[in-house]
Parts: sequence; C-alpha cells; structure tokens
Amino acid sequence: MMLVRNVVVLMLLVTVVAPIILYTDRIGTFKSASSRNEFIEEVTSFTFSGDAGRLNVLPQESSATLKEPIGLVYTDNTTKDSQKLEGVEHKSARVLSATTDDSQAQKENPIRQVTDGNNQGVQSGISEKSTVAGENEVGRKGKIPKDEDGKAKVSKRSSSKNVAQNVEVKAEDQSSKTPVIAGKQETAKSGEGQNEQMAMPDARVRQLKDQLIRAKVYLSLPATKNNPHFTRELRQRIKEVQRVLGAAAKDSDLPRNSYDRLKAMEQSLAKGKQIQDDCSAIVRKLRAMLHSTEEQLRVHKKQTLFLTQLTAKTLPKGLHCLPLRLTSEYYTLNSTQQHFPNQEKLEDPRLFHYALFSDNVLAAAVVVNSTITHAKQPSKHVFHIVTDRLNYAAMRMWFLVNPPGKATIQVQNIEEFTWLNSSYSPVLKQLGSQSMIDYYFRTHRANSDSNLKYRNPKYLSILNHLRFYLPEIFPKLDKVLFLDDDIVVQKDLTGLWSLDLKGKVNGAVETCGESFHRFDRYLNFSNPLISKNFDPRACGWAYGMNVFDLKEWKKQNITEVYHNWQKLNHDRQLWKLGTLPPGLITFWNRTHPLDRLWHVLGLGYNPNVNQRDIERAAVIHYNGNLKPWLEIGMPKYRNYWVKYVDYDHVYLRECNINP
Repeated sequence: MMLVRNVVVLMLLVTVVAPIILYTDRIGTFKSASSRNEFIEEVTSFTFSGDAGRLNVLPQESSATLKEPIGLVYTDNTTKDSQKLEGVEHKSARVLSATTDDSQAQKENPIRQVTDGNNQGVQSGISEKSTVAGENEVGRKGKIPKDEDGKAKVSKRSSSKNVAQNVEVKAEDQSSKTPVIAGKQETAKSGEGQNEQMAMPDARVRQLKDQLIRAKVYLSLPATKNNPHFTRELRQRIKEVQRVLGAAAKDSDLPRNSYDRLKAMEQSLAKGKQIQDDCSAIVRKLRAMLHSTEEQLRVHKKQTLFLTQLTAKTLPKGLHCLPLRLTSEYYTLNSTQQHFPNQEKLEDPRLFHYALFSDNVLAAAVVVNSTITHAKQPSKHVFHIVTDRLNYAAMRMWFLVNPPGKATIQVQNIEEFTWLNSSYSPVLKQLGSQSMIDYYFRTHRANSDSNLKYRNPKYLSILNHLRFYLPEIFPKLDKVLFLDDDIVVQKDLTGLWSLDLKGKVNGAVETCGESFHRFDRYLNFSNPLISKNFDPRACGWAYGMNVFDLKEWKKQNITEVYHNWQKLNHDRQLWKLGTLPPGLITFWNRTHPLDRLWHVLGLGYNPNVNQRDIERAAVIHYNGNLKPWLEIGMPKYRNYWVKYVDYDHVYLRECNINP
C-alpha cells in the first residue's frame, strides 16, 4: 500500500509541478520577446536633450510629399542565418542598424554616430572601409539585391562583438548611368530606323520588284520547267505581286495585303532556290538579262533625245494660232493705224538701242515687257525687231495693240533687206545648196550626222545669222545690245552702254566654268586650219545678251572675217551648223568679258542653276530645248517667264494659251 501511495504522490507532483514550471518558462520567453518587439518599435525614435531624432542616413523628406518608409530591422544570431527582410521598397533603399551590445550602447549613442557620419562623409560616398566590406559581402552572396530603380542594398556584418549594420548605398556609377545609356542607345536606334524609313520610302516596292525579277529568272530555268506544280505556283505569285504593285511608286501606295504577298512570294522563291541544281544556268540568264536591259536603255535614251528634239522644233497649237489671229486683225486696219509712233528715234545714237531677231511673237513680247519693266528711263529705249515674212504682220499687230509704254518699237521684215542675198552672204548660198537639203531632209543616209541637235530648223533660218550683219542693219548707230528671244530681263541694262570694251567689238559673258564650253567642244581641232589659229582650251562665251561696238566692228571689218571663215567651212569640216562656232572664230581676241551676273545661262537645259545667281542676274537665258513656252519647259524656272505674259489678253484666251 505504501508503494502505491508513493507512486500516486509522485505522479501528482509531476502532473502539478511540471505545468507550473513549463508555464513559468513560457512567461519568461514571452516577456523577453515583447520587450524586444517594443525596442524594435521604438528604435526609430529617441529623445536626446528633448529633441526627437530619426535613424535616417539620408536627409529627411517632408512627410507631406513622401510617405515615410517602414523601418526594417533584423536580429543577428551567431548560430542561425539572418532572417529575410520584408517590407516596402522605395527609390532610396534604407537599411537601419541595430545593436544588442549593451555596453557599447551605454558608451555612445548609435543614432548620433549615424547622424554625425551623414553630416561628415555620407554625402560624398561611403567610406573606403565600408566599401571594401560591402564588396566582400557581395562576393559571399554572389549578387547585389536591387530595388525597382536599380539601387543596390548592401548589408555589412561586423564581428561577433559588433552587431550587423545596414548601410544605405546608391550605385551611382552602375545603376544610375546604365539606364541613361541604354535609353540613348534605344533612342539612337529608333532614330536610325526613322531616318532609314524616311530615306527609303519605296523599300517594299523595290523588294517586290526584285522578287519579280528573281521569279522570272526561275521560270526560265530548265529545273523549274520540269516541275509543273512549282511553275503554276510561281506564276500565280507573279500575278499577285504584279496586282499589288500596280503603279505604286512608294510604300504608301501599296495595298494592305502587300506584306502578305511579299511573304508568300519569298516562300515560293525559297522553294525555287532548292529546286535549282545548276548555278551556272542562273548566271548565264542574269547576264543575258543585263545585256538586254542595257540595250533597251540605250534605245530609250535615243528615243528620248529624238522626241525632245522633235518637241523643241514643234510649234504648239496656241503659238501657231496666235500669229494667224493677229495677222487677220492687222489687215483689217487702215494704213494710218499700221504705223508706230516716235519713228524719229530709230537712228538716234544717244538712245539705248536693242536688236531682237525673232519669229516668235509671244517670246518677243516677254523680252520687251521685261526690259521696259526694269528700265529707269523707258522713253530712251528703242527696240528694233526683225522677223520673217510669215510673222511680220502678226508682230506689228501685237505691238500696235500692246505698245511698250514710252519706249519706241520698230518691226522690220527680213525680206526688206535686199542687200542680203546669196551673192553677198556665203551662208545664204550654203543654206540653199543641195548638200544642205540632203543633210536636213535625207537623214536616213549613212553619211548623215547622228547628232540631232545640228538639224534644228533654226539653223536654216537666216534670222539666226543676222547677228553677223549688225552694221549693215543699223548703219547710223554706234552701239547695239543684242538680245535673244528666249531671255528675261530682270534689271536695268543701261549701264552696258557706258562700259569701256577696251577696243574689243563684242562684250559677252564667258562660259568656261564647265569643260564643254571651251573651244574644242565647238571646233574641229583635227583640221589644221583650226589647230593652227586657235587654242582648244580657250574660254567660250555666250550669245543671248551681247553688247556690240559697231564703230570697232566696221574698223576691224568683222563681217568680212565672218564671210571668209564661212567659205572655208562649205563642207562643214571646221564646225557643224550653228552661229556660236563661227561667232567664236569671228570674234577671237575681239571679245571683252563681262561680269557673269549680267547674263546667267542654262535655264533651258540645266535643272541645277544656282538659285542665288538667278535672283541676282540682270538677264536669265533659257538656252536649250526646254523653252518656257513649251510644255517640256522646267516648271521651277517657268515662273520667271510667265509673269511677263498677260494670259487674260483676248488673243491669248481665243488661242487657248494658258500658263
């Protein structure tokens, strides 16, 4: 019984005392944890001398503009790994430091240490020792954890006597600069893509055309012909691409399904490439296509040249209608109405005299209108117009209806110059010869010249050669300004009459800025007569606006010089037809160069004439085939000419002449 009693008492003690002991230990543990939690909650705020200070390494932000981050503190155990941090990440990753060393906390305030460190050294960076420790920690961890903005959080551990300290680190050299560089690279790439797209607005069109060429090459190869299924597929793709291309000149003209057609064709071409087993056949085919294309290009260039020459020679319907309409009106006038006023000024050498030889009524009207518009003293300007028999009445009627203000007009018929005949002028005799007729009208002959520009009908007109007979036409004048009918005057020209030509006969603008305007481009230097007397690299000059000293002309007998050279060129071995080559010869060493801004040329053939030169020029010249009154004239230069034409004039409207 006694044994049983002892066992019962022992069990009772165990059941009563053990829970008490366990409960007491749990209470102690709970209290310890509670005290630590209280420390964690209060560690961010301490009072020193009545001031509240925060454990912030970085300068404090205003609570009104930035929500205060949650302080993150973790304990350090020597036998366990540090706990993972949990919290909200901000642009400046903050790591707070805590300590469990009571003696160290009693000696100095950790908050004060951090604050003092911030004021002294944190603004310029972390201390070298801390940086090394951080690098060691990175080496152990393998990587640096970063927040959303790329700022690194580095934890630095102390020895067993010191607690773990967390320092805020900004990776300025890495995380802040790298995104900027990447952004610049991305911007640069996008900019390059935009530039490429702007520079190649027809990239897809070219790609589709290239696919068509490749597809046609594959169709012509034996390996493709032996594969009926692929042949049908490729022909279908060609039709689809041709429909997509249509008349598209740039990518924006293509339909929406163009990319699908391009991909489908590329797949078919890839099949064709696999089918081909003989690369030499492809090379031969491409070489044949290249030769064929070059031949077609040569033919098209020749056709273009022919059509351009033909268009330049052809008179537009409106300009053919205008002289007919004017002629019919002229012969309805009585004899008193057919005369011009101020005829007493025609032979006054004190006035400014212009010589204009033309059969184009509208072109002559522009020359006169533009000259008078810029003349400072219009009443002192006299225009001598010489035309042919067909246009004589029309030219007179136009200036009778449209008198040039106070200026004086004279219109003459070349038929009235009875002294100008074949016995006196060698060129007239040559123009009526059988060889000249064969040259112009039997162009199919093998010995005919292939250069079409020398067959321009203007070379058959004696009007084009009148410039060599100025003293005979104006016997009482001392100085004359010669103007072509394809020029526009933009400034007052009276200063040309006061120029000292220094004993020269011809005042002209030189044109040796380009190689094709030198003597060897106009004259045949293989002929000894030319090579012995002239320099092949001598600078040429231009007709179109020339001031001629008629006194010196007569003194040096220029007309006779011209006649002698024309006789020597009866077989066209010294130069081809035209007036500039004999002009270069006749006025050799007798030409005074003028400032180039007196006369700017090239508006009838050169699309790249300097715009500043055009604006500053006294005279602009549409020399070439692209005359401003023709549809083939260059639009960029046309406005300088059309502003001197009144398209509301009744005769122009009746003949349907529009700008």
